[in-house]
Amino acid sequence: MRTRAFLLLLSALLAFRAAAFADDAASAQRCAELKRLAIPEANIVSAEIVAAGVFTPPDLKTGQRVPHVYKTAPSFCRVVATLKPTADSDIKVEVWMPASGWNGKFRGQGNGGFAGYIAYAGLAASVSQGYAAASTDTGHSTPGAEWALGHPEKVVDYGYRAVHEMTVDAKGIVKAFYDDDVKRSYFASCSNGGRQALMEAQRFPEDYDGIIAGAPANAWVPMLTNGLNLLQATDQAGYIPAAKIPAIGKAVLATCDAKDGVMDGVLNDPRECHFDPSTLLCKGANSDSCLTAPQVDSLKKIYVGLHDAAGKQIFPGVLPGAEEGRGGWGTWITGSEEGKSAGAFYVTGYFTNMVYGKSDWDFKTAKIDDSLKLAYEKTGDSLDAMNPDLKPFLARGKLILYHGWNDPGISPLNSVNYYTNVVGAVGARTAEQSMRLYMVPGMQHCGGGPGATSFGQDEAAPRSDASHDIFTALVQWVENGNAPSQIVATKFNESDPANDSPRQIEMTRPLCTYPQVAKYNGSGAKNLAQSFVCVADDR
Repeated sequence: MRTRAFLLLLSALLAFRAAAFADDAASAQRCAELKRLAIPEANIVSAEIVAAGVFTPPDLKTGQRVPHVYKTAPSFCRVVATLKPTADSDIKVEVWMPASGWNGKFRGQGNGGFAGYIAYAGLAASVSQGYAAASTDTGHSTPGAEWALGHPEKVVDYGYRAVHEMTVDAKGIVKAFYDDDVKRSYFASCSNGGRQALMEAQRFPEDYDGIIAGAPANAWVPMLTNGLNLLQATDQAGYIPAAKIPAIGKAVLATCDAKDGVMDGVLNDPRECHFDPSTLLCKGANSDSCLTAPQVDSLKKIYVGLHDAAGKQIFPGVLPGAEEGRGGWGTWITGSEEGKSAGAFYVTGYFTNMVYGKSDWDFKTAKIDDSLKLAYEKTGDSLDAMNPDLKPFLARGKLILYHGWNDPGISPLNSVNYYTNVVGAVGARTAEQSMRLYMVPGMQHCGGGPGATSFGQDEAAPRSDASHDIFTALVQWVENGNAPSQIVATKFNESDPANDSPRQIEMTRPLCTYPQVAKYNGSGAKNLAQSFVCVADDR
């Protein structure tokens, strides 16, 4: 009897393995056949099955460990394609589809900065969750903006066309592979990816059912013109070296940290902080603990933002708090030396190659008003995503915005202003039904900073707890009608990113739906979310 049972079990196992091999062979054949799929203005370069856990990103540096997200990826069909909507277009796209276990959904991946890369980590994370996914380099393969010089159509590809073309063609490829339509589509990204997200919502409302736009660079022209103004202000005598940033950060916290009732190095709402840069003026010899008069003027401009001659705001300033640390002002505003910040990189790349079209353009001689006007003429339509009329998208989809209150790269007030403009354009009722904004205390650009800044916004590292995951909240809203309220954010201790072991939690904090703010309830541990409540902003 025992032998018979064993033989029956062995037979079932062999039958299961045979069926699995047959399924694998069928998936491989279906994937290979995609190479012959005809797509207008596109060419499929390759289509092949990639075995589970073996993909190595081509941009991996020598000696670098393969990140965990690739090791856990299942077997998938990888399609590489080139899209050419214009004669000057050369848009690279990759579409990844789980060989089995597809959830019927599609996820578009965005790009930061000037793009120029495929978001492999996001693709791997997506197929691991059962999604078919696509990413594009937006038409070039370099991190800078030199590719834009003399190529206006490539600027349009980068601005909005590449992501839309990727989305449409990828859905066609997914349907051909599974012989079934995509049921739901999502897009989530940050920074330039947030701008891409809002471009999709504004221009192509049918592309996605749910969109997350983090720290969006949607006010592209005024944002980088403000950057030009700061670059000029901090040039030479007004330059604030990185060595002086700690003094600024400590002075800000000494003035404002206690305003929210919790001394934790995080300003809950930095709009309440009215720090005066003049208090740091050197009384004697210049040192790292004080600022010279030109440096005080520069600091004021950083906080105030750019205004026209009549005093009207062109782009808001950076808010006080989180000046120090990795990813703070030393990265975005001051740099390791004069003119070497991330902000300077984007300002000079943009105006040199996309606006003035001169490789020898000099930011020092540019006139702000003239630069702003020319930038609007050359790229406003292609790069700005500022239209507040989201009625077509919000009638069928859901939008979540988020932004760190201490973002030194893109002013958080830009997201607040855009949200307010959308509410004015679509009405409070529509906005309440289909849109949310979450402002994140102590978060810098798309992550990092002294606050609780992990809440599933990193598409390469999704969270399993729905209350901690903004993407899960979006999916639940779209598919089940469960509108999100607060989301719990976490701060982890610092650890080696190559180490796969769990990180330790230092702090949790609720992210409230704007305009609500988190307030300490007066009792309980100040590092735990349950000690805070979301209340109406009483400013």
